[in-house]
Amino acid sequence: MTNITVTDSSASDKAGEGEKGRKYRPGRIRVRNREKILVAAEEEFALNGYKGATIQSIAERAGLPKSNVLYYFSNKTRMYSAMFDDILARWNKVFTEIRPEDDPAEALATFIRTKVEMSRKYPLSSRLFAMEIIQGAPFLMDHLRTNMREWVRGRAEVMQSWIDDGRMAPVDPVQLIFLIWSSTQHYADFQVQILMVENKAEYEKRDFDRAADFLIGMILRGCGLEIPT
Repeated sequence: MTNITVTDSSASDKAGEGEKGRKYRPGRIRVRNREKILVAAEEEFALNGYKGATIQSIAERAGLPKSNVLYYFSNKTRMYSAMFDDILARWNKVFTEIRPEDDPAEALATFIRTKVEMSRKYPLSSRLFAMEIIQGAPFLMDHLRTNMREWVRGRAEVMQSWIDDGRMAPVDPVQLIFLIWSSTQHYADFQVQILMVENKAEYEKRDFDRAADFLIGMILRGCGLEIPT
C-alpha cells in the first residue's frame, strides 16, 4: 500500500506559527497548496495539452511532491475539471451576484471591466477554455449542460426584469452574455493577432483599460444605458 505524504496537516499549521505568535488559519496551507497546483495545471495543460500533461510534471511545476498532488486530486481528469471550475468561478463571480434592484449600467460595466481584467491577468485560462470548447468540450459537457446553463438562465432572468421595468432596452439577455464573454476574452485568445496588428511587442495595462472603456461604451449604448461615471 502506498503511503501518501501530506504537508498540510494540523501539525504543519502549528509549525507555521511565527515568533510573534501569528497562526495560520485552519486549512490555510491546504488552500494555498491547492491554488499552487491549479496554477501549475493551467500552465502545463496550456503548454502540452491534456494528453501531454502528466501529474508528475504538474507536481514539479507546483514545487510539490507527486504524492501531495494526488492527495488533492486523485487523477488528471479530476484536476482538469477542478481547474475549469476555478476558472469559470473567477470569471463570472462579479455577475453571479447581480439582483433585480441593482443598477443595470453599473452591473454590466463592472462585469465587462472585470472580464477584460481577467484576460490581462489570466490569459492562459481563457485559451485553455477556448481550446476545450473548440474540441467539442469533452471534459466540460456536463458542466455546460448543468451549471453553466443554469447560471446563464439566472442572469438572463435578472436582465429581463430590468427590461420589463423599462430600465434597459429590449435586448436578448442570453445573446448579451455571449457578446460580453466573446469580446472580453478576445484580448487573451487572440493576443498574437492584436499585437501584430497594433505593432506592439507586448500588452500594457493601459491597453486593457482602453479596451474595457471601449466595450463598456459600445455595449451599454446598445442596451440604451448611460455610461457610469
